[in-house]
Amino acid sequence: MAYTALYRAFRPKTFSEVVGQEHIKTTLKNQINTGRVGHAYLLNGTRGTGKTSIAKILARAVNCENPKEGEPCNECEICKAILDGSLTDVVEMDAASNNSVEDIREIRNEVNFLPTRAKYRIYIIDEVHMLSTGAFNALLKTLEEPPEHVKFILATTEPQKLPATILSRCQRFDFKKIQNEDISKRLKLVCEKNDVEIKEEALNLIAILSEGAMRDALSILERCIQDGESSIDVDKIKDLVGIPKLTYVNNTIEAIIDNNIEKAINEIDDVIKEGKDLTNFLWEMIKYAKDILVAKIGKKLEIYSNEEIDQINKIAERTSKDRLLNIIVKLSEMENKVKQSTQKTIIFQTGIINLCINEETNSLEERIKALENKIQNGIGTNTNTIPIKTNLTKEVNTTKNNTQANNTTEINENATVGAISNCPQETKDESPKKETKPNIQTSNLKSQEFWPNILQQLKSNGKLMIYANLLNSRAVELNDMTIGIEFQGGLNDFRKGILEKDENKKEIEKLVSIACAKEMQIKYIDTPSKTIENKKSTQAKTIKENKTEQNKSNNINSLDDLANLGIDINYIDE
Repeated sequence: MAYTALYRAFRPKTFSEVVGQEHIKTTLKNQINTGRVGHAYLLNGTRGTGKTSIAKILARAVNCENPKEGEPCNECEICKAILDGSLTDVVEMDAASNNSVEDIREIRNEVNFLPTRAKYRIYIIDEVHMLSTGAFNALLKTLEEPPEHVKFILATTEPQKLPATILSRCQRFDFKKIQNEDISKRLKLVCEKNDVEIKEEALNLIAILSEGAMRDALSILERCIQDGESSIDVDKIKDLVGIPKLTYVNNTIEAIIDNNIEKAINEIDDVIKEGKDLTNFLWEMIKYAKDILVAKIGKKLEIYSNEEIDQINKIAERTSKDRLLNIIVKLSEMENKVKQSTQKTIIFQTGIINLCINEETNSLEERIKALENKIQNGIGTNTNTIPIKTNLTKEVNTTKNNTQANNTTEINENATVGAISNCPQETKDESPKKETKPNIQTSNLKSQEFWPNILQQLKSNGKLMIYANLLNSRAVELNDMTIGIEFQGGLNDFRKGILEKDENKKEIEKLVSIACAKEMQIKYIDTPSKTIENKKSTQAKTIKENKTEQNKSNNINSLDDLANLGIDINYIDE
């Protein structure tokens, strides 16, 4: 006897055997019981949800000699003839390969003849959306007013491709994806009848992989059974389908979160050596990152073991929701590139490496530091970035007079030339102010107390762009309803553009209002800065006065020497 595929051997023969689709089964059974069967039906839904099965059951039910509560008996001659395909009154047609006008004209000529044995002549047209425009036009009149002995059952996965004139002539039934629980129950029944031992986790995994399609689930199960073993577990399913083990997925996601390039490369090499499909691996990574996000939100994960859930929870505690969302988006973009590229391995490897070192996925402190440097050094500043290691701290900080606090330049040992900071320092400047802002109260102790807390709160909430642009600012009370934010280093166009955005300004006003326990508004105050020329003369004078003591060091003796080394001196404007 020829072998029959599982999805054909276990095709339901009655409405009650169909998995899911209760809303459709109830309606059709009621129509058969009351004798109100329509002349044309359109069955719409994704693959493997039971469209063809229900079409065949309906064809038998309306022709059955002994129907039972709307169900075919499957015992009479008509039912048996339809089951074995020997009854010519039930015609199954695949519109994907029979989509021409001639095929439909042949049907139109046949409908005039009475059925040979059955009560109705049934035409089941699968994938009906594949018919040509001419074929649809040829079917219109017959579909609208067929003879009393003719019924049409159309099935499609893409109803949007059907003309509106066809849709309006049919009773439409939309099939839903089958629930994972229903698929698992059906698979368990199939395994029992085939004497196959399968674990509950394996059933759940097959149900998830089938994506709501019963036929796909049976096909996966069939592949697992055909290796001759009587036991099926999760690892066996993943190996047959080509899904990498969860260990590889977990370790790769951990490496991305930890910015550990070496670990990520090692895991990728192991996956490639095992011959796993990179698209499947990316899909598993995206799903795993999504599950970590779900766990962080507090939702329950059902398809993982207790040990795997513990691993997911540990990763969730070490990262943020924004970080996980960014990883999911980047992996999804990478998946599209891998699918379109002929060099899948290269695109995959470089994409993972880039994700490990990407600025948007760096740690919180690294992101803050990068933003601080951009703000403090000025946007668009052209600086020399050749790294040098000197003892500039010792050489420049040898000034021992009253102006030391004003003019000392501190440079870290590992600083680059372009990273010589121009961060404003608190100094005592005896030079007269050229311009003062009116209505600013200097005795604003309350605002000085809560302002650092607000900056820290912005940093903790992940508002890094706002936080970085508010560095070295202070709050001053203008009046009972307004708090001014004073920028001692000056408010450039970049800062102003960022801070004056509606959402950013509202965020600051909200925190200020909470701190003041009343609704407050904010106003940005641009404190005038001294000219660069004055600062240059001050710096030059200081270094010149201490030249004798600086000469004890052999590295740098003057501003000219600094210039010869290619170092740009950024004069700090208080």
